[in-house]
Amino acid sequence: MCGIAGIVRAAGEARVDEDALLRMARAIRHRGPDGFGLALDDGAGFVSTRLAIVDLPCGWQPLEDEADGDLLVYNGEVYNHIELREELRAQGVSFDTSSDTEVVLRLLERDGLDALRLFNGQFAFAWWQAQSRKLTLVRDRFGVRPLHFALRDDGTLVFGSEVKALFASGEVEARPDLGGIDDVFTTWGARPPRSPFRGVDQLAPGGFLVWEDGKIVARKRWWEPEYGDATAPGGDLLELMRDSVDLRLRADVPVGAYLSGGLDSSLISALAQQRKDGELRTFSIAFKDPRYDERAQQEAVARALRTQHHVVEAGPGEIAAALPDVIRHTETPLIRTAPVPLFLLARAVRENDLTVVITGEGADELFWGYDLFKEVAIRELHRRDPDAALAMLDDLYPYLGETGARRGPAFTKFLLETGAGDDPLGSHLTRAEATATVKAFYRDEVAAEIGAGASLERLRAQLPEAFGDWSTLERAAWLEVTTLLEPYLLAAQGDRVAMASGVEGRFPFLDHRVFAYSAALPPERKLDGMRDKIALRDLADGLLPAEIVERPKQPYRAPEVAPFFSDDAPEWVADALGAGALEETGIWDAGRVEGLLRRCRTGRATGVREGMALVGILTTQLWHQAFCGAGRDAYSEEPEAPRVRIDRTRDKLTGETV
Repeated sequence: MCGIAGIVRAAGEARVDEDALLRMARAIRHRGPDGFGLALDDGAGFVSTRLAIVDLPCGWQPLEDEADGDLLVYNGEVYNHIELREELRAQGVSFDTSSDTEVVLRLLERDGLDALRLFNGQFAFAWWQAQSRKLTLVRDRFGVRPLHFALRDDGTLVFGSEVKALFASGEVEARPDLGGIDDVFTTWGARPPRSPFRGVDQLAPGGFLVWEDGKIVARKRWWEPEYGDATAPGGDLLELMRDSVDLRLRADVPVGAYLSGGLDSSLISALAQQRKDGELRTFSIAFKDPRYDERAQQEAVARALRTQHHVVEAGPGEIAAALPDVIRHTETPLIRTAPVPLFLLARAVRENDLTVVITGEGADELFWGYDLFKEVAIRELHRRDPDAALAMLDDLYPYLGETGARRGPAFTKFLLETGAGDDPLGSHLTRAEATATVKAFYRDEVAAEIGAGASLERLRAQLPEAFGDWSTLERAAWLEVTTLLEPYLLAAQGDRVAMASGVEGRFPFLDHRVFAYSAALPPERKLDGMRDKIALRDLADGLLPAEIVERPKQPYRAPEVAPFFSDDAPEWVADALGAGALEETGIWDAGRVEGLLRRCRTGRATGVREGMALVGILTTQLWHQAFCGAGRDAYSEEPEAPRVRIDRTRDKLTGETV
């Protein structure tokens, strides 16, 4: 795992300042605490910060091919690199390292971008073909690893694993993109290519970009999630999951696991423990507030699997104290506080001398575990049999108790009628409407500039051609993968909060073979009535305690109002939400916000919508303070010497390499 960044200019004689590269390296050094490397070429410069996991002594970057001058800076893992290396060796290719980075470079040189389909992993990389001065940026299928870029008016392209690397370069200014921010307050994350920053794009998951002569000459998807294949999946799911877990246990350092107490992470932990011979270390988040706490289930699984278990307890004080740091790492406003406890968990993992964890992320999207899928099924049933649908509704959201699913006619009407028409986004309109409460606090001119419903309109315009041919549940699955999993769960709640402490998360359910298997499963093997993830529950039978196998889904949540309005809330909360600070940010109407704050202070803001609105406003304030207007001077240079330094620049007067 690494952080990568770089600058390429349209003209080879236009130098890239090494000081800029050192600032970029420093800005993302948390992603690579073990060291860094840099490369300078005519009109180009690249940096890589390293978290050493594979081939600890030799896997340093940038990696150079001395024959043709190609360079690679690479973030992530290709788990099947051992098999791919053997294939290349059989063809006469020799290797200097045992790293997956070298396998990636050799395959790119052999196959070009066709090599991407051979890779089973999570990665983002930049491939510099020096002879043609061509830069190719690539991102893995699900966008597990981030990659941002900005194209300047003069043709300069600046890229980085995190946006702060672009700002540290001095080439890109941090300014809000209201459309990207509105995406956050619609579907919880800015959807590629947008970001919350104007002029900064995200490379799409499963996407690549080619830059030549100061222009982006290609920008396409090399992989997309597809549904609608009626062919029965081949092979055995248990063996496939075992292989996926085994691949993700490959490392030259110890690998641990996150254990939430639910089915997905418990199943991954069980499969990992079988391969680890009883040595697996597991880590869980617990909460002081019993409404969010799952430690009883976590400890039951840990006892059953005999793992070495660690618990990190998060209370309101810990969440409030960590939020500013979390925003600096996520680089986006948030709508929930859920990333904060995971930030604390990753920090504890690092303190226990682990740098790699496997998790259960992705199972709910692939095997239809979220309540959102049940909502879709209930609406479908309501068209045919209203009484049966209403009876099923009583069993929805059991974790909310009597004040949740059983809120009376208004709630029932909202759930059944929102998204019940022909809107292709129907499955997600209940979430979008609930989330959009925060938009009521926009200043009038901001709301007018964004436009009502603009984020959803952009999403409708981006739907794949085959979308209308899929079932309503398949459409919901595509939307869940592309609007929640990729831009939020794997980003703000995944990569960013883990890599803040130099911890790599690995996701066995997001093996592309597992996705293909799940997409081809008959619907009733994923959801039958109110029983979800049926194929996974059947697989887990015998591996896990029965109460965990049949445990209903309890979404991971964290307190949202209490951390910021308790007696010992930090002073920065009032400062960030003060009228002067709101005016400076220029997004929120101070008068409207004050009404919400009064409800928070008096304990009347108890609903989910108000909690999300508060978090959205507060984190936007922190985000704006952390980035917008900070300027290049806010970023210092990396003080350590690089482990790799490649300099191919030439003094144009003497012709000598400098």
